[in-house]
Amino acid sequence: MNWATSNPLSSRAKDVVLWALEFVTAAALLLDGIGSLFGYPMLVETFDKIGVGHWFRYVTGGIEVISAILLLIPRLSPLGAALLTCTTVGAVLSHLVLIGNSPPVPAMAMFSFATIILWGRFGTFKWRLLKLFALARSKCRETAIGPERRSVLSSRG
Repeated sequence: MNWATSNPLSSRAKDVVLWALEFVTAAALLLDGIGSLFGYPMLVETFDKIGVGHWFRYVTGGIEVISAILLLIPRLSPLGAALLTCTTVGAVLSHLVLIGNSPPVPAMAMFSFATIILWGRFGTFKWRLLKLFALARSKCRETAIGPERRSVLSSRG
């Protein structure tokens, strides 16, 4: 065990930094998502250059708003960061391949923030997923064995 994982001050500092990053990222996402949903002219022009249609602007804006909300809920912030990571990969690629003359710096910054948040919160997220899978597995075993078979198995042991 190294010093960074055993020191409670280090853990608290990490949480404070991640919370600040989550808040700033959520605020930027909320502004961008609302702008996409309500048709901010610059964003409408950007999505016109992509050429998919306005439905894609609404879907992207909805994903950004949902990601922003998830980032502000402690148990769901890794999920919001994962959703944001996938979305920003698409944004960076569309800026590089389809739009061309627009640098993908904001999308790359959001990708970096989302990746840092996901990396920082993944330990708790992984622990919750494993706990959920263990619970589901035990429920499946209980229903597969049944009460009459369980009494026979317990009397043998």
